Amino acid sequence: MDILTHIFAALPHVFAPMVVASMVLGVIIGITVGALPGLSATMAIAVLIPLTFAMDPLVALGMIAGIYNGSMYGSSIPAILLRIPGTPAGIATVFDGYPMSQQGHGKLALTISLVSSTFGSGLSAVALIALAPPLAALALKFSPADYFWLAVFGMTTIVVLLSDNPVKGFLSACFGLIAGMVGIDPLTGAERFAFDNLNLLGGIHIVIMLTGLYAIPPAIDLAVSGIARSASKLPKQEKSRDFRWLPLLPVWIKSSVIGIIIGIIPALGGNVAALLAWNEQRRSDKDSDRYGKGAPEGVAAAESANNADTSATLIPALTLGIPGSAVAAVILGAMLVHGLQPGPELFEKNTNIVYGFMLAMLISSAILFIIGRLGARAFINVLKVPPLLLAPMILCMTLIGAYAIHNSMFDVFLMLAFGFIGFGMERLDIPTTPAVLAVILGPMAEESLRRALLISGGEFGYLFESVISWIIICTTLVTVFAPLIRHWLGKKSES
Repeated sequence: MDILTHIFAALPHVFAPMVVASMVLGVIIGITVGALPGLSATMAIAVLIPLTFAMDPLVALGMIAGIYNGSMYGSSIPAILLRIPGTPAGIATVFDGYPMSQQGHGKLALTISLVSSTFGSGLSAVALIALAPPLAALALKFSPADYFWLAVFGMTTIVVLLSDNPVKGFLSACFGLIAGMVGIDPLTGAERFAFDNLNLLGGIHIVIMLTGLYAIPPAIDLAVSGIARSASKLPKQEKSRDFRWLPLLPVWIKSSVIGIIIGIIPALGGNVAALLAWNEQRRSDKDSDRYGKGAPEGVAAAESANNADTSATLIPALTLGIPGSAVAAVILGAMLVHGLQPGPELFEKNTNIVYGFMLAMLISSAILFIIGRLGARAFINVLKVPPLLLAPMILCMTLIGAYAIHNSMFDVFLMLAFGFIGFGMERLDIPTTPAVLAVILGPMAEESLRRALLISGGEFGYLFESVISWIIICTTLVTVFAPLIRHWLGKKSES
């Protein structure tokens, strides 16, 4: 009952005209930032903080909530229409979103993404409001060994389930693991694979690799083909009203739960949530061959999990002062600027503001739906641009985005190098997704394994002591061997 009392007390504050206006403006900024490759919610919020000094704390936090939710959906726009993940979390949306737009269902894919984003972010906000303390306690139970097995689970399943040829998927993952080791060793501080180049000491930025592998190859294809495409030849766009939405409800619920759980675990984030949710949806579907070829459920799973991460990652940040992601860390900085100290005292001394912020995360997800519906017609017009114009436009966007990350031309050349590697991988039918996921999860697996061995004094048995570890191990084994067993039983029944 205390939660309901605090919610009702905060409602008049969060529905104040200035707070609502700040949320609307934040959503618009967030969608724009998310749609531009190389830009992120972290950067947008960091730029915003100095501008909020004179604002009321709830007005500033309302705008931050809008930017956060808006950017998560915004990344799906270039992912679906141009095969460019606007943010790392948009990579899973590319798998089925881009094929749908190529089949003439781009507007439908954007609508599914929007509804899924709204559902995921809304459910995540409800979890933030109702379940913050117990869920934060659950996240703290994860040991380094549990993190290691979670990373292994993510990499193993994506190699087995996503690639038609597991050997090629394994090669791609190995490439990603090598790329993820570039830079400074996180535990010893030693230089690894940097070749005395200062630009590589900080490692390979995930957005550089993402943009290179996913944006440059289609731009090369468009430039090489050189065939202008008139708007009249575009496939007729399917109307959303002709689509059955009810079958997506279980997908939204399951994927949102995955996103919430992943969100409260520090250092994972929406990219891992989206990939795991997409994997789980493909694994559990009887017709798994549809995925990666334009399955609406794939878009729904990726986007609902991606957006369910937003509020969930704030649970340990607000209740314990432990930021679960870079965005959460920046948001904590914004709160400190306004005299708000994250932690248990925040809920006692600043009740109206903290509950108002949590409600703003919920309300801004509804605002996102309205603005997204209004902008869908404008977004789809990207497909009407002839390829001869679209190819240089994509290249310009990627070059600007790569340069903006560190204001470095080295990043631009590195992105182009990854682009040609991605182009070659596509020609050899080697999937690029395992490489990207290995760059994300590889360092986490390495660091967690080494921490676990340091804690245990070099005893590998420590990796198998936790109940959580065994749950993840068993889930990994089931995910890996279930398709093989199903294939074997199918052959046996045929014979």
